[in-house]
Amino acid sequence: MKKGLIVVGSILFLVFIIFMMYRSNFNTANSYQKDVDKAWGNVQSSYQRRADLIPQLVATVKGAAENEKGILTAVTQARAGIVNAKTPEDMEIMGKKINTAINLAFEAYPQIRSTENFQELQTQLEGTENRINYSRDEYNEKVALYNNHITGFLNEMLLSKTRFPQKESFKAAEGSEKAPEVKF
Repeated sequence: MKKGLIVVGSILFLVFIIFMMYRSNFNTANSYQKDVDKAWGNVQSSYQRRADLIPQLVATVKGAAENEKGILTAVTQARAGIVNAKTPEDMEIMGKKINTAINLAFEAYPQIRSTENFQELQTQLEGTENRINYSRDEYNEKVALYNNHITGFLNEMLLSKTRFPQKESFKAAEGSEKAPEVKF
């Protein structure tokens, strides 16, 4: 009888240990799976940020550049008109704009700031792409951790492959290993 209790106790203890290992491995796998999903959500969020931000930045920079182009063209044309005024009639027409003429004769050309806008656009593009790259790298790390866990010796036997399928790491588009050619 004593021997039977020891056998039953040992079996119950073994079942308890297996259950605890399964529960622990299940919970860890579940947590890793959630981390993978969250990391992929961060990649998607970075993509959305790029899709939202970049067109707005480009439109702003284009608008500022067009505005500066118009101002510079107007200033240049006004200066050319003052220099080219040779007849009294021309001078009379120009006399109505004497304040503008005096200001234009003594002021420097307007400062061109669109270059700064283009530099800011480049900075934002680089920052956005860096965020995306960081998110992709983090996603790949989470996938590797998750896949390593679910394919471990005991976990391979204990965990359901339908509940915990292997995840795919982020893979670059075909041909992206070649540096793009930049043409001006």
